[in-house]
Amino acid sequence: MRAFKIRHPMWQELLVSNRRSERSVMKLAQMIRRFKMKRAWLGMAVLACFVGCSDGQGETSSTHTSHDDVVQETAAPRGSSQPVPGEYQAGKERFNGLCARCHGMAGRGTNMGPPLVHKIYEPSHHADFAFMRAAMQGVRAHHWKFGNMPKISEATSDDVTQIIFYVRWLQRQAGIY
Repeated sequence: MRAFKIRHPMWQELLVSNRRSERSVMKLAQMIRRFKMKRAWLGMAVLACFVGCSDGQGETSSTHTSHDDVVQETAAPRGSSQPVPGEYQAGKERFNGLCARCHGMAGRGTNMGPPLVHKIYEPSHHADFAFMRAAMQGVRAHHWKFGNMPKISEATSDDVTQIIFYVRWLQRQAGIY
């Protein structure tokens, strides 16, 4: 009648003491085995994904997209510059003086830093505080391969606030949020 043996001593003891619960214990054991099988299949699927979705190290195919190409494709379009409204001019000037060297003009990114006009930096993912903290304290690299961002010692909190207003305006113009 049993489809498999129950090997765990606690379950065997329970079966001896109460034969009516044998069916429920067997169902529980079967559920646990199914769960273990699902976990094994899930593990194999994750492994297959890692093998199939590698980061391209050692890949010689010309269809592989480089990191720089991704930055350029995901940044704001180059031809979409509009005149900056007066309330954002101070932020633009401070951005150009303190940030554009790495993050590019209008936050489009360079080979030294990521584009700030990118969906990764929308307010729901990187709040204004994250920008303030990055400028004032520096930040470890966690989305891009440009390396850690050092703190900007020349920037004041007022400078960074104006820069954030300007970057958020650029993001809205690009349709990011």
